[in-house]
Amino acid sequence: MSVYEWARQELRRSQDAAQEIGFDPGVTSRAMLSAAAQQSKGVRSLEDPADEPQHPADNLDDQQEYAFMRP
Repeated sequence: MSVYEWARQELRRSQDAAQEIGFDPGVTSRAMLSAAAQQSKGVRSLEDPADEPQHPADNLDDQQEYAFMRP
């Protein structure tokens, strides 16, 4: 299992628990993103957490094909 698979699994588990309590899934996702950014600033430069969400946000469309370029 990769750390990314582990993170998705833990996120799903936490979202399920939050929904059982009655929290809105959208609000829960925003709160978790905010908490992750706050925690990241303690171990990374300030620019890294600010730029981190850009790649996933740019690639949200599952129907879109993205060109891959080798460096």
